[in-house]
Amino acid sequence: MPQLLRAGLCLAAFTSLGLAPAYSQQLEEVVISASRAEMRSFDAPAAVQRIDRQAIEGAGPQINLSESLVRAPGLTILERQNYAQDLQISIRGFGARSAFGVRGIRLLIDGIPATTPDGQGQSSSISLTSTDHIEVLRGPLAQLYGNSSGGVIQAFTKDASKEPTVGYQYYLGSYGMHRADYQFSDTIDGYGLVADYGTFSTSGYRANSAAERNQFNGKLSFEPNEQTKVNVVFNRFDMPLAQDPLGLTQARLIVDPSEAGKDSVKYSVRKMVMQNQLGSSLKYDLGNDQSLSARAYYGTRDNKQFQAANSGSWVGLNRTYYGTGLQYNGRALWKETPIEWVAGYEYDKSSERRKGGAADNGIESQTRENSNLNTFCKCVRDEDNQAENSDFFVQATAHVSEHISLIGGLRRSNVAFNSNDYFVVPSGANSDKDGSGTANFSATSPVVGITWHANDDLNIYANYGQGFESPTLAEMAYADITEGVTTKTVNAFNTSMRAANSQHYEIGAKWMPTRNARVDFALYQIDTTDEIVVLSNTGKTSYQNAPSTSRTGWELAASAQLSDHISANLSASAIDAKFSQAFKTAGVPVPSGNKIPGIPESSTFAEIAWSSEAFAPKSKTQLGTRVALEWQQAGRIFVNDANDNKSTVEGHNVLNLALSQRWAWNQGLVTLYGRVNNLSDERYVGSVIVNQKDLQFFEPAMPLNWVLGVSLSIPVR
Repeated sequence: MPQLLRAGLCLAAFTSLGLAPAYSQQLEEVVISASRAEMRSFDAPAAVQRIDRQAIEGAGPQINLSESLVRAPGLTILERQNYAQDLQISIRGFGARSAFGVRGIRLLIDGIPATTPDGQGQSSSISLTSTDHIEVLRGPLAQLYGNSSGGVIQAFTKDASKEPTVGYQYYLGSYGMHRADYQFSDTIDGYGLVADYGTFSTSGYRANSAAERNQFNGKLSFEPNEQTKVNVVFNRFDMPLAQDPLGLTQARLIVDPSEAGKDSVKYSVRKMVMQNQLGSSLKYDLGNDQSLSARAYYGTRDNKQFQAANSGSWVGLNRTYYGTGLQYNGRALWKETPIEWVAGYEYDKSSERRKGGAADNGIESQTRENSNLNTFCKCVRDEDNQAENSDFFVQATAHVSEHISLIGGLRRSNVAFNSNDYFVVPSGANSDKDGSGTANFSATSPVVGITWHANDDLNIYANYGQGFESPTLAEMAYADITEGVTTKTVNAFNTSMRAANSQHYEIGAKWMPTRNARVDFALYQIDTTDEIVVLSNTGKTSYQNAPSTSRTGWELAASAQLSDHISANLSASAIDAKFSQAFKTAGVPVPSGNKIPGIPESSTFAEIAWSSEAFAPKSKTQLGTRVALEWQQAGRIFVNDANDNKSTVEGHNVLNLALSQRWAWNQGLVTLYGRVNNLSDERYVGSVIVNQKDLQFFEPAMPLNWVLGVSLSIPVR
């Protein structure tokens, strides 16, 4: 595999450098995702990366996860330049088919799910300006988090400062981008408070792509006694406008990548969102290396979207969701073998009222009778959809010798769906049959693994796990029915779908050739049955199960401090994702061996950075000037199941330049930021819309663009 050779050359370049003595950066990294308890990331028996506050701040204006998570191998974030559809995030190829939002990946914020029980999530729920660090877990151990096959992304809000501190950030950039953030932090009589409010607006690079967002994130922490720690988190996300430029055909992409797709402007395609969430977590120390943790949360989300489909239409979702969880952590000796273990239960429920109807130039229209309720409703669809999960899990690590540790776990997942259709027209030209339905999915997901701790600088591990992924409510919203010789897609709950089941195999190594360098490498194989794919797309998209797929790939993460003033980082991955058995989509045969669309065959992020001041340990603030040159690469992407060569994205290479200057001022900090992205002004496709019916697959990336910013953090005495 040529990509594997490239990885070897990159690895050789890192390890052959003579590295000067300096502070060790990696030993301070602590993660919890792999074992649900704090441990050094180097010792974690899984592919897990931690992105710290320094990297989040330096990556851009902290609007999108795509800015900073390019540093995690195996994770692909395709930038849509479309705030109406959220980022397209995939881990090891899972999630790439999502037309909107994030699916197949578990999102957690301060231990509280940002993913609903059906597997759908929103990355915009994460307030990056108040995030301390983010963890990305891939592979078999991620299957112990439930209904998601790709992996886990966890964000953690930073802790309150010991003294009152105010913060302010302001960014402006190309295409009318403005970003402001206001923050206050303090600890009073043992109560710690972080309050963060941010605003964002952009005119957009493409026509009909303007957006406005306002977000508040607050965290209250306190300790009622020596054994108990409590966090209360409130988040409000308000997006009053997110225009949707849609995708472009290949012909229009060549003519003008900044234009909007067909009918986007004509029908004023856009989305509006309002979300509120309140959650709390508690940890109680039972003594003797035992603890009990609990969480509970409640939220609402109102979502309204105007679409170009069916000559103008709208869809509205009004969702309430809540959940609770209980977890027990302990350590014990079993026949003189130290064992760390955790057991828990999680329950989550989401209920949403789905409505839809016709729209006239972006305004609701077409009043029709809702015969079930004997009322009039501006809709041709009106139903209640519910999803809930009830899961038990257990995980344990046994240190059987000085050099060998074993890990094992089991999760029992039960996911239930229910849809009540209130819009029924029994007969006539506009008849609409009852589309109600129920579906239940369950799976037992075991995980086993072994780690060889060869020495203090080398760990080698191997893991195996089983995972499952149910269809989402959106994927079950339409069904294909055949009447005579005609097949059509209707508003009906698709109860014929099955959950996808996957087998994950992984081997990996973590190596520190010097105290200032670290290399993580993983190889994996994933075999999936009943992969969820498109059945037909006629403006309404229905889904089906493909017989089987396979994913084979590797991931490399390397970092090195080359001297007191120069550092380097590398993240690279390659994947061969394909259909293992033939099937049909929209009546078109898909041969065995075709590539799964939406997945770049390779991706690379490399950074070389220079600092005017000697690098400080992560526990201290880095002052002075910093200049970094970044290289981002993505390989070929197929846009449909048929792998039509005329509709293939060949990949791209992009250079970015980042600069910052930080001063200590009056016991506070002042930082100036500057960034130029796409230095060579390359024309390329940032994201694709898989299997788009009008061949509008392509979402262009931004040409050369810039960002300037200032950040203040000042103690108030």
